[in-house]
Amino acid sequence: MSGQRDLKTLLSELAPVLRKGEFVFCTFPSARYGDHAHLEPIAAVVEAEGLTLIVPRAIAEREGHGFESVVRCITLTVHSSLEAVGLTAAVSAALAAQGISANLVAGYFHDHVFVSASHADRALRVLSQGALQDAQRAD
Repeated sequence: MSGQRDLKTLLSELAPVLRKGEFVFCTFPSARYGDHAHLEPIAAVVEAEGLTLIVPRAIAEREGHGFESVVRCITLTVHSSLEAVGLTAAVSAALAAQGISANLVAGYFHDHVFVSASHADRALRVLSQGALQDAQRAD
């Protein structure tokens, strides 16, 4: 099933949901994909500097792994195509206009927005209300 590509449709059907729990980004310089699976990562990125995992905060703390900030995950439940143009830009711009930093990770079906735990409720309101529709009207 292919995802939606039309930006106006994506923005009107965004349906963001705040996922339960807090998460942290942990980095492992000499690790490879699949290492540290016991940390129950919800996302992984392999970079030249090592493996980055997004893991539940409680697990990282229990296992003694350091991290810099605590984030919450907002899932955009609209099924977006990996070839859609402008969705992440519109989401980032709407949050940036409110002073909210966002880290976006794309899955096959949905985009996931990681925001500071202290800004999660406000970010959800921004994505749920008119900020994105304002961007849509500007086109």
